[in-house]
Amino acid sequence: MTLKLEGKVAIVSGSGRGIGRAVALKLASEGAAVVVNDLDEAPALETIAAIEAAGGRAAACIGNVTAPDFGGRFVQTALDRFGGLHIIVNNAGYTRDAVIQRQSDEQFQAMLDVHTVAPFRILRAAAEPIRLFARQEAAEGREVIRKVVNISSIAGTNGNAGQVNYSAAKSALIGMTKTMSKEWGRYKVCVNCVAFGFIETRLTKPNDDPDSRIGIEGQEIQAGVPRQMLEMLKTAVPLGRAGLPEEAAGGVYLMCAPESDYISGEVVLVGGGVSL
Repeated sequence: MTLKLEGKVAIVSGSGRGIGRAVALKLASEGAAVVVNDLDEAPALETIAAIEAAGGRAAACIGNVTAPDFGGRFVQTALDRFGGLHIIVNNAGYTRDAVIQRQSDEQFQAMLDVHTVAPFRILRAAAEPIRLFARQEAAEGREVIRKVVNISSIAGTNGNAGQVNYSAAKSALIGMTKTMSKEWGRYKVCVNCVAFGFIETRLTKPNDDPDSRIGIEGQEIQAGVPRQMLEMLKTAVPLGRAGLPEEAAGGVYLMCAPESDYISGEVVLVGGGVSL
């Protein structure tokens, strides 16, 4: 059986846990070599071990995506370890919720940094390698389609009370997607956005659950959702339940697969029937 991503090289930010891990495993299962990223080494290595145990190829790029040099390191890892770059998934992120009158400048900027600035830097670092690959392939008479998938949220498409920082950052990512689809079309790059609804991750656990706390470079961040809101969220989903990370990853894979080679500049909502 031919694997649909055989010979492709993918980089997936935030792929040590949750949706990112599920995306990395899915892309690898279809033949892609994957550069796995996480803040912490242990979860990244666990994802790599799972990929390799299934016969796939993977490498690690550990670190905070908001570091100024991260984008260059991430892209260079793909080039050095696997000799190419075909798929970029900008997935890493977290939430820091508060109503606007209780939200600090630092809270607001933190969401812009991780959800908007970090993807920008990764794409900027990839621009010259992609241009050179595209020029070489054109000279050889070959068409190679590359994919960028930026991860947004229904908070970015519709807004969400208590998330002015997160919503603003995720909305900006949609604008970035549409712009890059126009800039990079000449290089045969399809740039799309997948916006998630209610997916089961650390970010959607009850906020009094210890697992909803996230450590970021020595700082403990409280994520999660108030328990009383969780059932309300489920009832708002036409399919009647939260999505699984593997189901979220399926939406990302659709935008990476050959079947989407003529789809670009779009926002696809993976939300169990919730509409934009």
